Amino acid sequence: MFKKYNVIVVGAGHAGCEAAAAAANLGSSTLLITMNMGVIAQMSCNPAVGGVAKGQIVREIDAMGGYTGIIADKSTIQFRMLNKSKGPAMWSPRTQNDRMRFAEEWRLQLEALPNVDMWQDTVKEIIVENGQAKGVITSLGVRIEADAVVLTNGTFLNGIIHIGEKKFGGGRTGEKSATGLTEQLVSLGFESGRMKTGTPPRIDGRSLNYAVMEEQWGDEKRGRFSYTPVELPIEQRCCWITYTNDKVHEVLKTGFEKSPMFTGRIKGLGPRYCPSIEDKINRFAERDRHQIFVEPEGFKTVEIYVNGFSTSLPEDVQQKALRLIPGFENAKMYRPGYAIEYDYFPPMQLDLTLETLRIKHLFFAGQINGTTGYEEAAAQGFVAGVNAHQCINDQHELILKRSESYIGVLIDDLVTKGTEEPYRMFTSRAEHRLLLRQDNADIRLTPIAHKLGLVSDERLQIVEEKIKNSDYLIHYMKENSVDKENMNSILEREDSSLLTQKVKLFNILSRPQVNIQHLAEADERFAQELRKFDEETIEQAEIKVKYDSYFEKEMEIVNKMKKMEDKEINPNFDYSSLTSLSIEAREKLLKVKPRTLGQASRISGVSPSDISVLLVHLS
Repeated sequence: MFKKYNVIVVGAGHAGCEAAAAAANLGSSTLLITMNMGVIAQMSCNPAVGGVAKGQIVREIDAMGGYTGIIADKSTIQFRMLNKSKGPAMWSPRTQNDRMRFAEEWRLQLEALPNVDMWQDTVKEIIVENGQAKGVITSLGVRIEADAVVLTNGTFLNGIIHIGEKKFGGGRTGEKSATGLTEQLVSLGFESGRMKTGTPPRIDGRSLNYAVMEEQWGDEKRGRFSYTPVELPIEQRCCWITYTNDKVHEVLKTGFEKSPMFTGRIKGLGPRYCPSIEDKINRFAERDRHQIFVEPEGFKTVEIYVNGFSTSLPEDVQQKALRLIPGFENAKMYRPGYAIEYDYFPPMQLDLTLETLRIKHLFFAGQINGTTGYEEAAAQGFVAGVNAHQCINDQHELILKRSESYIGVLIDDLVTKGTEEPYRMFTSRAEHRLLLRQDNADIRLTPIAHKLGLVSDERLQIVEEKIKNSDYLIHYMKENSVDKENMNSILEREDSSLLTQKVKLFNILSRPQVNIQHLAEADERFAQELRKFDEETIEQAEIKVKYDSYFEKEMEIVNKMKKMEDKEINPNFDYSSLTSLSIEAREKLLKVKPRTLGQASRISGVSPSDISVLLVHLS
């Protein structure tokens, strides 16, 4: 019935869609198997993309030829650049999205890729021969052969949904869970665990009183995720902010005795940085209110996402508590919030390519690896899809370094350190975050993607032009000065010390109170130069000037670490023979099988003295 495929991707969430698209765009015949073709790329939780560090990941995916940024831009109902009051390392793009349109755009994008086929079915078993994945067997009894398999099962593996004292099997509300795969993988020697996540109730927006809430509009000057000229929706929608109160908290507490979290019925750990509302009022008892974001689910629907009210309490308690929140007095609930418990596989069982260490040509991506969030999943899916194609064609694998991308930080953290709770990306996880900004993702990663064949010559040329033009502007500012008479009135206005003589534009822009438009205001010749370039090029030049000394220091650290990152370790290295290593180090090194000395140094339990022993031996 089926031909043999190069790559089979199991699951059509955010990881699965990016994996299938990446493999297909590289030339692999790809089959995407999903339990329900009606919910491809479903935004199971918040209908939003990006945010702190997550927005940087989306721009990185886009810079390498992935689609999450493009789809997010096409379905945007509101755009905001977060943390603009802080330095550029913290600027993070975020969009509120039309849930239905996002899924539709992903479906249409996949259907437009000639190398992608789709099949609605449930995968029950991986075909494994001689320690290598060879295809899948579905619940319909269909055997489909392939050269590589990518598992992106999300929250569906033995998923259990909890609402108060009620529980039932499911991978998402209204959808059944997937069984059989966990059991097979465990029989093959894989270690599995349980995790938990949750979602808030959905409300009929017509029943809310927005007049008593704070309005939250998007940026007047709209940004985008994609570096490509995607056509954005014309209008933006408003979001709102309201707050819980003591009365809300008291009602919620009446349901604690029926809470699956507090009674111990849920064994899996939930996301630390996205706690349920009952967890918030329990852990932060001193707070008399918590912020609630009221977010539309789309342009045409009246359904509202109650961000900040994730819960698994009984539905009647949810309803009573909600109606005590200002603006929610007459709220009508469409669906209650719920918690979901599911299987995952600790990611230290993977290589940095996301190929499993036990079974060749079998890749894991997304929540199966213990992560949370669409963006983290999409990034892993993209890398797994690329490497699935590369490995079956004996091509160079894609491993991104920590110093060149958040995606590199994400995968290195998972594979090297593992995780026992849902992993979420933050800027603080990246030691070189000043280098990993959202504005320069194309400069960092598009050349890598071009070498792989994922982006066109024309797109690389645009990036090279951006680099050349920003360097030209920096050179101009280093070579040209501004008259003190023209500049001092602006400096006085901005509360910056006045000039006593002509000063180079570069030096003045280094001041925190001065921006590049101030220079243009003071110097008409420079203003004419700026008019030749687009906003991204100008912004790039300004950031480089303002943080010039910091970049130099950062690059010194990167170059020092490079020696360790370049020191490769044979994957079959016998650590047990090195008795001078600590017992814990031997155990951890044998488990992780680090690619490089740098990766080995980041393994918990491997001390600096252990690294010294390794360095001597490798030398």
